[in-house]
Amino acid sequence: MNNIFKQASKWLVSVIAAMTFFLSTQSVIAAEQNDPYVMIKEVAGLTFERMKTEKDAIKQDPELLRKVMEEELLPYIDYKFSAFKVLGKQANQIPREKLLEFISVFREYLITSYAVALGYYDDQVVEFAPAVDFSGRADVTVRAVIKDDVRPDIKVAFKVRKDRKSDKWQAYDMVAEGISLLSSKRSEFESILRTEGVDKVIELMRESIDQPIVLEAND
Repeated sequence: MNNIFKQASKWLVSVIAAMTFFLSTQSVIAAEQNDPYVMIKEVAGLTFERMKTEKDAIKQDPELLRKVMEEELLPYIDYKFSAFKVLGKQANQIPREKLLEFISVFREYLITSYAVALGYYDDQVVEFAPAVDFSGRADVTVRAVIKDDVRPDIKVAFKVRKDRKSDKWQAYDMVAEGISLLSSKRSEFESILRTEGVDKVIELMRESIDQPIVLEAND
């Protein structure tokens, strides 16, 4: 993973996690999940503000980040779809019960990944591209630029899809400077799935989940 992607993933997850605070009332939830652009954009600003106000509490107990992801972010991430995207064609070769286990562990793995990345939040500014007409579409890309006083601008994008059953929009992937987080994870797991099987991938994810959340200094 190159340095740009490392930097982008830190700030990008903070932006995606913007879905935590804004969706706090039923009226807002209904409105925002019907418009992928508004959902991503408005929630971002409010969650950045939340991260500022809760900074001291999180510093005292970084595990709070995991709870925030569990309760606030995950309901608006299509983690099941993401899990299948990571598995790719390998999903067809995995027994149903093992596939369900993978999805369950992958959900926890995402919570941990987002919680760790949130530790890098440090008042970055995000500028979103104008929305485009998404009528009749079930998959859109919300584009943005992350601006930082000490680093070059980073182009990012949020992949959002409409669930056919609920008719609501959910995020499922993040792209930084053209590099998909899901595609990167799929590449990481692909050879392991082929040579050692899904049990090894589940084992590796569990090892990551079991690690405590540790805040790192922003570089």
